Amino acid sequence: MGVSVVIAGGGTGGHILPALALADALLRADPATKITCLGTEHGLETRLVPMSGYDLALIPPVPLPRRITPALLSVPARMLRAVGAAAGVLERTGADVLVGFGGYVATPGYLAARRRRVPIVVHEANYLPGLANRIGARLTSYVCTGQQGTRLPHARYTGIPIRQEIAGLDRLALADKARAHFGLEPDLPVLFVTGGSQGAASLNRAVLGAAATLRASGVQVLHVVGPRAGEVDVPPGPAPYVVLPYLDRMDLGYAAADFALCRAGAMTCAELTAVGLPAVYVPLPHGNGEQRLNAEPIAQAGGGLVVADADLSAEWIVQALLPILHDSARIAVMASAAAASGNRDADADLAALVLQVGRRRPGRRRKR
Repeated sequence: MGVSVVIAGGGTGGHILPALALADALLRADPATKITCLGTEHGLETRLVPMSGYDLALIPPVPLPRRITPALLSVPARMLRAVGAAAGVLERTGADVLVGFGGYVATPGYLAARRRRVPIVVHEANYLPGLANRIGARLTSYVCTGQQGTRLPHARYTGIPIRQEIAGLDRLALADKARAHFGLEPDLPVLFVTGGSQGAASLNRAVLGAAATLRASGVQVLHVVGPRAGEVDVPPGPAPYVVLPYLDRMDLGYAAADFALCRAGAMTCAELTAVGLPAVYVPLPHGNGEQRLNAEPIAQAGGGLVVADADLSAEWIVQALLPILHDSARIAVMASAAAASGNRDADADLAALVLQVGRRRPGRRRKR
């Protein structure tokens, strides 16, 4: 019988996408694996998990307030209900192992697995671990991280599981086809700009402000502005400048590019290093600073640059980035350094550990 795996990775794309990449890798490693995803009715998983062909079991969400507020009073009762629901899923599926990626569903999943003596594997994508995974890491010795140096008990670096169409991408082999797909010239440098699924206004302003100079110097731009950007006015110039509201074929975007300008979310960093695409990383200017911590090791290895959101401007792009875009030898060195900073086999490596832990579950043979 195959291993029964319950994956708790709901809420945001940063939790769901690596969870789905792991699910795919588990089935490639052992097609008999039984996979159930744990989620809530409010997360993106309600759309992404069924669309990917996996079973989704819903439990009540338990947001944990980060400050002392009256909402804290309701947490214990809500957590008990969520843990009970998660335990029911573990029992119904005959779970051999629970894998948590953090977020609202992970904490009830971890506590339910501990209650039912189901082995736990924790995966933390960011350099700064979230509360759920800080709890989970105390309940198991199987703790995997997406970043070198993440401080959790028993932490081991594996990288972040990413989609096979990205992990298996050969940028150089696909470059001409990808550029033709977007209407780009085959022999001019390409800057790929993306602020994530919703875009990034500060990146858009800076690049559009430098657009005339970039185009005049022979640099092509593939710019994903985001669905909320509205009408975009691009200054004229001889080199192509392609504007897209969104891009569902990121593999083609990466293959067409020589360099990227982007935010520094954990998944973005993982994908760019997996395919060996150097980048200027512009961390979000708010939050706990984790995006800068995600990108700094890549920059220190020579695979990219980090610039503060407040320092990014059209002038910075013209003065600091434009010379790099015309230096093919430097780009090649940076591409090699970027590729050496990531692990495109993170999905397979994590899947191997999960299956190993599940097969070793005490009493598994008797249960079957």
